[in-house]
Amino acid sequence: MYITFEELRKIKHSLPTGSIKRMAQELNMNEQTIRNYFGANKYRDGDTVGRHLQPGPNGGIIHLEDTTILDLAKKIIAEVATESTT
Repeated sequence: MYITFEELRKIKHSLPTGSIKRMAQELNMNEQTIRNYFGANKYRDGDTVGRHLQPGPNGGIIHLEDTTILDLAKKIIAEVATESTT
């Protein structure tokens, strides 16, 4: 899947507080690995997770080899949207 860096950061910033921890627990990953997926660069404390940045507009284009983290983030954002409308 391809996504702009800007779009990926927008999704990250749309997550409610505590989402990174929740995602790390649900996926059995280090919290820093989740942050790195969304653009952080602290690989000493977390792993890389199959994303490759190509320079370009909107911060560049990112090729995501695995969308598991992105899918969970979108699920959390949808849950929050549903809760706020009820």
